[in-house]
Amino acid sequence: MKSSPSMHPDHNQPQTAEACVRTGVEHMENGRLEAAQASYRRAMELDPDCAEAHFKLGNVYLKRQRPEPAEACFRRAIEIAPNYVKALYNLGNLLLRQSRLDEAAVCYKRALSADPDYTYAHINLGVALKDQGHYAEAETSYLAALKLDPDNTEILNNLSVVQIELGRLAEAEANCSRALELLPGFALAHNCRGAILNKQGRLAEAESCYRKALALSPGYAEALNNLGIVLKTQGRLEEVEDTYRRAINARPGYVNAYKNLGAFLTDQGRFAEAEAIHRRLLEFDAMNPQTHNHLGCSLVNQGRSGEAIASFRSAMEFKPDYLSAHSNLLFALNYGSDNSGSSMLEEANRYGRTVTELAKAPFSAWKCTAPPERLRVGLVSGDFRMHPVGYFLDNVLAHIKKSRVDLIAYPTGGLEDAMTASMRKHFLEWKPIVDLDNEAAAHLIHADGIHILIDLSGHTTDNRLPVFGWKPAPVQASWLGYFATTGVTQIDYLLATRIEVPDSNHHQFTESICYLPETRLCFTAPKSEIPVSGLPALGGGGVTFGCFQKMSKVGDQVLDIWARILSALPDARLRIQCSDPGDVARKHLSKRLQRFGIDSERVTIHAVVSRESYLAAHAEVDIILDTFPYPGGTTTCEALWMGVPTLTLAGNTMVERQGASFLTVAGLPDWIASNKTEYVDKAIAAAQSLQKLADLRSRLRQQVLRSPLFDAPRFASQLEDALWQIWQEKGLHQPGGSGV
Repeated sequence: MKSSPSMHPDHNQPQTAEACVRTGVEHMENGRLEAAQASYRRAMELDPDCAEAHFKLGNVYLKRQRPEPAEACFRRAIEIAPNYVKALYNLGNLLLRQSRLDEAAVCYKRALSADPDYTYAHINLGVALKDQGHYAEAETSYLAALKLDPDNTEILNNLSVVQIELGRLAEAEANCSRALELLPGFALAHNCRGAILNKQGRLAEAESCYRKALALSPGYAEALNNLGIVLKTQGRLEEVEDTYRRAINARPGYVNAYKNLGAFLTDQGRFAEAEAIHRRLLEFDAMNPQTHNHLGCSLVNQGRSGEAIASFRSAMEFKPDYLSAHSNLLFALNYGSDNSGSSMLEEANRYGRTVTELAKAPFSAWKCTAPPERLRVGLVSGDFRMHPVGYFLDNVLAHIKKSRVDLIAYPTGGLEDAMTASMRKHFLEWKPIVDLDNEAAAHLIHADGIHILIDLSGHTTDNRLPVFGWKPAPVQASWLGYFATTGVTQIDYLLATRIEVPDSNHHQFTESICYLPETRLCFTAPKSEIPVSGLPALGGGGVTFGCFQKMSKVGDQVLDIWARILSALPDARLRIQCSDPGDVARKHLSKRLQRFGIDSERVTIHAVVSRESYLAAHAEVDIILDTFPYPGGTTTCEALWMGVPTLTLAGNTMVERQGASFLTVAGLPDWIASNKTEYVDKAIAAAQSLQKLADLRSRLRQQVLRSPLFDAPRFASQLEDALWQIWQEKGLHQPGGSGV
């Protein structure tokens, strides 16, 4: 390219500058970078406006891995010659490598304005747009490049990648297959085809593609990461961790592999190890909201709720409308003793305002019939499976009268198991909304003519509370899976008992309280034939207290009270069964126990086992010590069924009073403490009354089975009555309630 006219009076100087540029090019071609640099600098001395000299010198700096002076040279060349296509292109590439995607895209677009047929400018513009998540625009760039070079395998593969993101899998597969026809040994295309097959649920074929890519390129980090994903989906967990770690070894800064490994460790209950992974990720990107959120999850599951809350707040600081992190924050607040119902309501209201803002056009008229012969009731949950929600729901569903209520399920999670199959047959319709966005899910539910839509998740995993912001049903309620206000003002009611929510606590909720007469929850008794054992303490050796809770519930105040109990009972022992049994977690828990003066020799820590073995383990426990302020739910009911009473501490919020509600309806009001001193005194008294404890153990299973806590037909009838009550209170008076 010719240089711009010289500003010097000697008209021979530009020719001399051009000669210096040619000399520099010869040096570059022979790898003599210092000599080339000197030649280009000489050219610039002779003609400061020699754009080509600036451009070529920028290339030397790139070769010498000096991006800052390279950028300055390219920018100077473009300043001199605004349509200097190669300088624009190289500057774009430099910016792209630095993830300065907006600036890179501007450079490529300027290059293409000057030369619309510059194929690689189209390609790299597509890359910059793809990395920003602008998939439709990226596709346009790749199609323009493909028109110029129809058999370019790189373009075909890149086009396939964005078409996967756009959900056009058939087109993606066609382009990927074409790339492999042209170049069978193209590892990137094998990896891309694997991603397509994985999206289609063709897991074995996807795995084969990833393994082909790795055979061609053994250190291919993306293929290793993707192989780990498909192995996890297939349930081949013993291979997953190794595959993700191989991806990280292949590319030490590979963020996606770190994320997936962290998620895998979390799923396995190895929270301390997951924490280490998330902290490593923050070294790469300290402002990543997702990483702060995941770190918070690993911390809360280790009982470090204060640190977890700080992490969730950091996530929201970087992304104010990050609803998943906000839900996690609200959930974590239930672990803290210093969080009153009023303070939690304030935080929940913030969440609710965001939900309202995101629901751009909520419904104000509905398609359900009024008055109905039967209520069409939709249940929204990610836990229609072997999960605490499932244990409280399964038997109730079987006793809902089809003459009064039609049940429609809207699953929000992808996991299914034997309990899913058991529950599914009790629903009139089963309509997963896992892959629908909130607006689409709301429109589906609205079209189904639902009278009452019930959220079973609250601020727990896989919740879809934002769907409720669209008000797809005239009456909406919260029940079962959560134990505080949702903050979503479009949810009209919360189902509870007066034990959990006395009249004086209504101010803690955005929802109106619909009171159930005896219990809010009804447990499905285990199908196991495990008998109730005799009282272990009668065999000598002192009383064994037990805790089968997640470590997230065992805060410092709990350990402090346990220490007081064990100090008063020198022969007593403590048996803990938690979900993070790894060496790191054990050491951390042991240190915490020692900090509160609890001798580790008096404590046994057990890993998670099968449900059958978990139930059988109650034969080793005399008394369950409930956690607070977040008590047990499923664990309390299972312990009662196994003949083991739970000592609970009733507080002032709904979650703090859950244990009190269970024990009241189970006929065990004496096992409810109103303060910490009473909790300690009751534990000591029970441990010193072994015969009384043994008598209770022998009759407790039959006692609770006859109680409302396990009587599904009785509870189902009460639930039906409550649903009809809230319909008559609210639904009949909603505009459009007679059908639209």
